[in-house]
Amino acid sequence: MATNLKKQIAQNHRNTVFIMLMFVALMVVIGAIFAWLNSNPRILVWFAVISMLYALFQYFFADKLAIASAGAREIGPADNPRYYQIVAALAEDAKLPMPRVYIMNDSSPNAFATGRDPQHACAAATTGLLEIMDDEELRAVMGHELSHVRNYDIRVSMIVFGLVSLVGLLSDFGLRVLFYSDRDEEDNSPIGVLIAVVVLILSPLIATIIQLGVSRQREYLADASSASLTGNPDSMISALRKLDSHAQPMHQQNIASEAMYIANPLRKSFLRKLFSTHPTIESRIERLENAKK
Repeated sequence: MATNLKKQIAQNHRNTVFIMLMFVALMVVIGAIFAWLNSNPRILVWFAVISMLYALFQYFFADKLAIASAGAREIGPADNPRYYQIVAALAEDAKLPMPRVYIMNDSSPNAFATGRDPQHACAAATTGLLEIMDDEELRAVMGHELSHVRNYDIRVSMIVFGLVSLVGLLSDFGLRVLFYSDRDEEDNSPIGVLIAVVVLILSPLIATIIQLGVSRQREYLADASSASLTGNPDSMISALRKLDSHAQPMHQQNIASEAMYIANPLRKSFLRKLFSTHPTIESRIERLENAKK
């Protein structure tokens, strides 16, 4: 387990740099296409500058944006003693700094952690999760989230959240530039418009592929790490079963933050299942069961 954790942490440090560089490169390519279609090189400059500044900005502030997008509120020890004390005890056992603790007012049982490192971590759980989990199951779920903190998974998922969010914004900007530019209508090549539309379609798809590449194995490792941290793999299995049986989409859904949650927060569909950032609950339970043998 210790060797796997060290490998995961090292891989997450590499993923952080790789994803940010790939994002900037993608935005430059998109900017170059729209600059060519509109014969305006300033568009490329703006895309490049905005993407680089945003990549730096979201490294420091994407966790706050994720918390805000989830509608979470910070709590103290007196607001929910059971939940807060469980997180505090787990942080001490894991030898981690105490994260900031949040609650989301949502009947869907779910939880996530975010932040750029363990010193700036946040842990959040929904009211639905707190209601259906007993103490040991809640320990298992929050142990899973603190395992993401310890493994630096939170940095990668935070960066993915920030960059995927911007893909949508810049694609919308590019669409407006394409159709509301100063060029004469007859100058707009059908081939150019087709290229632009393809780019607009591919950008979110590329963002989803990035999410898939950094998420699924992390969930398996966090489940196993939680079982090790709490010393109770049965509680992690029981918690996963409850997450599955009580699953429902969250009220404040955001595809960019999907990878951060312990369970998929989005509405179920064939395509969402196909491109889900999470392995199935059944496969996660199976791995935990096999580890007990």
